[in-house]
Formats: sequence, structure tokens, C-alpha cells
Amino acid sequence: MGAAYFYHLTQRPLEATLPVLLEKSLAAGWRVAVRGTDRARMDWLDQRLWLGPEEGFLPHGLAGGRHDALQPVLLTVEAAIPNAAACLMTVDGAEVSPEEVTELERVCILFDGHDPAAVQAARGLWRRLTGAGCAAQYWSEESGRWEKKAEA
Repeated sequence: MGAAYFYHLTQRPLEATLPVLLEKSLAAGWRVAVRGTDRARMDWLDQRLWLGPEEGFLPHGLAGGRHDALQPVLLTVEAAIPNAAACLMTVDGAEVSPEEVTELERVCILFDGHDPAAVQAARGLWRRLTGAGCAAQYWSEESGRWEKKAEA
């Protein structure tokens, strides 16, 4: 049974935080799906990931290609996870179901702490997932480093 990890972004933007989480997930041996809500935003994120650190390479692809099933990290706006991911990361308020939380190793919900609508949506998702019996953790970087603030 997996767990949902909520990441409240306040110090670093998505394009700085996501690669760190992706690298940790890949190091754990997981394939990852990154689900967003807007294809243009996922295209933008794809470009940012290619511009990653000079000393590293983050293997990933944008859904819709011939090799989606082989991608270690797949960026998508679809509900389906064609790369057999063990970890799902959602951005920009993309939906996640309690079933996905229980079926996957981990679900990470990244949300912009400077966007009141994103914060409200994350709170609602927390209530929905924990209300369905899913394990969840809330992480904040408000102090400048990631700290676990709540667990259910």
C-alpha cells in the first residue's frame, strides 16, 4: 500500500523541485509518471528537464511517442500510466484517485504555495485521500528545507 506525499512549494519553483524528486525516485528503482493538466505546460516542463544540471542527465520523455512504455520518467496529461510507473507525481492540480495511492508505491502532489487556489485544491485532495483511508504526509519547505509537518 502506497502513500500520498504533499509538497507545498514556497521557496523553490516546480522546475527546481521536480528534478530532485525525480532523481530520488529513479535512485529508488522506480519508474515515474508526471501528470499535469495542460499539454503546453508539460512541453515547457519537458524543456526545463532537458536543461538540467550539467553533471547529470534525467532520462524522460513526453507522452505520445513510440517509446512511452520504456520511459523511466514520462510526462503526461492523461490518466493512463503507460510506463508502468511505481510513482506518480502530479503538478498543476492534476487529479489523483485513492485507488492510485493504494496501487502505487508513492504519489507525490506538488503544489504552488503562492497560489491560493492551488493550496485550497491540495487541502481538498488531502481530505479526500485521507478520508478514503490513504496514508498521507504533508511536507513544507517554508523554513528553507523540507520538513514533514503532518501525517495521516
